[in-house]
Amino acid sequence: MNFISSELPDFQVNAYQDGDVKPVTQADLLGHWSVVFFYPADFSFVCPTELGDLADHYAAFQAQNAEIYSVSEDTEFVHQAWHDQSPEVGKVTYPMIADPAGVLARHFEVLNEDLGQAYRGVFILDPKGQVRSYTINDMGIGRNADEILRTLTAAQFVAEHGDRVCPANWHPGEQTLKPGTDLVGKI
Repeated sequence: MNFISSELPDFQVNAYQDGDVKPVTQADLLGHWSVVFFYPADFSFVCPTELGDLADHYAAFQAQNAEIYSVSEDTEFVHQAWHDQSPEVGKVTYPMIADPAGVLARHFEVLNEDLGQAYRGVFILDPKGQVRSYTINDMGIGRNADEILRTLTAAQFVAEHGDRVCPANWHPGEQTLKPGTDLVGKI
């Protein structure tokens, strides 16, 4: 399935954040950019490196009017225990969503039903809750917060400047392109 422009379903799950458990619904992901970050499991190997990398970049995501939501099939109580035990995960202050029923993982088709774990999916949603970018990696392939942030920034630029597009490796302040026949064969 192609998820570009697809919208979030109605849902309610719990999340662990800042020492508390709180409900998260579709409405919580609206009105700002969202990075929905699926990972296989708490108390694992690659996952804490990814969550720690996102935590190290969290202020940069917030500066872009974006919230990070990490998601696994573990419960909010397992998230809390992992947060309390792991130095890397202990840096996390963004919501850690518990999806033990697989509601979000099934919607985004990242759930490995046999393992009961999510593949490493990243979904960037605009303030209306529509997917603007997504990638899905196999379980053993970690991701890079810098690239997720760069992709978010490019998605925001394109949303704001509909007549401009971002070339490969684009970063803010660099040249963009205005599609037209004058560029055909000249790039």
